[in-house]
Amino acid sequence: MSGPGADTAAGAGPGPGSASPRPLFGGCWSCRLLSGAGLLMAAIWVYQGPRSAMKKGISPSMGAIAQICFAAGEGR
Repeated sequence: MSGPGADTAAGAGPGPGSASPRPLFGGCWSCRLLSGAGLLMAAIWVYQGPRSAMKKGISPSMGAIAQICFAAGEGR
């Protein structure tokens, strides 16, 4: 018997929640590359501060070591 609701059985058609969710920003690859490159450049810039002082022969302080660790985590 096929009534008015017979073809809407479970699994027969797309339900209201069956569509996969869209990414938040649409998955824009150029945006990902630009923001990733920006983060890497920021990590390099943060790293260069204490590194240039260390190249001059100045022993690193705790702040410089923390800055290098932060830059390594940012670039990761």
